Amino acid sequence: MLRIALASLAGTAIEFYDFFAYGTAAALVLGPLFFPAFSPLAGTLAAFATFGVGFVARPLGSAVFGHVGDRYGRRPVLVGSLLLTGAATVSIGFLPGYATLGAAAPLLLVALRFLQGFGVGGEWGGAVLLTAEHAPEGRRGLWSGFPQLGPPVGFLLANGVMLGVSTTLSEEQFRSWGWRVPFWAAGLLAIAGLLLRAAVEETPAFRELARSQDRSGAPLTEVFRSHWRLVLLTGGALATGYAVFYAVTTWSLAYGTEHLGVDRTTMLLCVMTAVGLKGLATPVFAVLGDRWGRRTMCLAGCTASALWMFPLCALLSTGRPVLMTLGFLGALLGMVTMFAVVSAYLPELYEPRVRCTGAAVGYNLGGVLGGALTPVVATALAGDGGPPWGVAAYLTGVALVSLGCVALLPDTRPGKVATRTGAAEAAAPA
Repeated sequence: MLRIALASLAGTAIEFYDFFAYGTAAALVLGPLFFPAFSPLAGTLAAFATFGVGFVARPLGSAVFGHVGDRYGRRPVLVGSLLLTGAATVSIGFLPGYATLGAAAPLLLVALRFLQGFGVGGEWGGAVLLTAEHAPEGRRGLWSGFPQLGPPVGFLLANGVMLGVSTTLSEEQFRSWGWRVPFWAAGLLAIAGLLLRAAVEETPAFRELARSQDRSGAPLTEVFRSHWRLVLLTGGALATGYAVFYAVTTWSLAYGTEHLGVDRTTMLLCVMTAVGLKGLATPVFAVLGDRWGRRTMCLAGCTASALWMFPLCALLSTGRPVLMTLGFLGALLGMVTMFAVVSAYLPELYEPRVRCTGAAVGYNLGGVLGGALTPVVATALAGDGGPPWGVAAYLTGVALVSLGCVALLPDTRPGKVATRTGAAEAAAPA
């Protein structure tokens, strides 16, 4: 299990490194390079709009790769998604700006961001099922929590490289070519990830499906015919986690540097500290999910998020590093209370024959609802003076919607990930 879990963790870390490198670049540098005719605010909004394209692509990627995972096995998903995301990320690093290509530059940027999101959409389902379907039932939360360590590790890698480049180069060098270095590094990470995953075995659940000839012929059709309510509820439930995470890690970078006058390095260090501590807390909450139940942890996470959004914005508006870090940490701990357990919870909600498609589409739908719009909406709501209370109200509203969706989801304790669960049957339409 440790070898399987580490292979899963390595892949998600590399995939999300790619995804987060773009978010940081969008907050700091992509606006002027690819949308120079816009005002600073409009350029930031345009850069965040291209950031959102990756989230729109994620459910599409999860549908395509989910079909592959349910029809042909979880292993091909792990390789294909990693190759696609890595190639798109490296290509962004070589893409000339508007000054060289004109209008073609932002169009190509959008296309490459779409391919990035498409690949990441397939990654999560394959990586999570790799651990969830190998893990013993009583420790499924613990082992399934390993893929959920990938996002914070990937974020720290991406921002660590960006921070190193930012502090060693002049402003002119950083904006000219330094911001591209994290994208170039993605190629080496993708090769390392492929080597780690080369020897991974197919999961027992899929081997049993293949043996019994019980694989779904059209997984996506079956999911939306029999489990559409479950997909919508899980997408709504996870929206707050995405909204909180990208408000902290993407929007706050732009807000701190542009509105508060905090230097780029300080903002990156504050966010990275909070994300690092959130990563350390992930296995703790994953184990608590085994003991207290996945749904209970999700309810607690949504409640904590709803209560912390106004304190978050108040602390951020001070511009003081320690207080900003405290605000970020409180928000991310509320978010990870839920996200540490969803890698065990979502697979338990679906029967094995459509599990790769159902779990991945529901998870990435939450990304569209919570992650795609948050940086754009928050930038528009922030205003020019005083604490960004409009952003706090928006994030609180998202958390309350997610709380209502979780309340309507079934509990899976004790989860039976290898068979069709009563929870999945309960969630199917009458």
